[in-house]
Amino acid sequence: MASKFELFKDKKGEFRWRLVASNGQTIADSGEGYTTHANAINGIESVKKNAPVAAIVDLSQT
Repeated sequence: MASKFELFKDKKGEFRWRLVASNGQTIADSGEGYTTHANAINGIESVKKNAPVAAIVDLSQT
């Protein structure tokens, strides 16, 4: 099984997403609730677009 985005509603009725690895572990989540389904989808699309080109900033070497 490949990784997947899961879109769901939380207890407050807001839309959230999480990225689940092939082993079932959550590796990222929306961190915020979205009021509309469309906005949550836009959040997922933003991660898909921006993550491949995001820089790695190593803050452990201070």
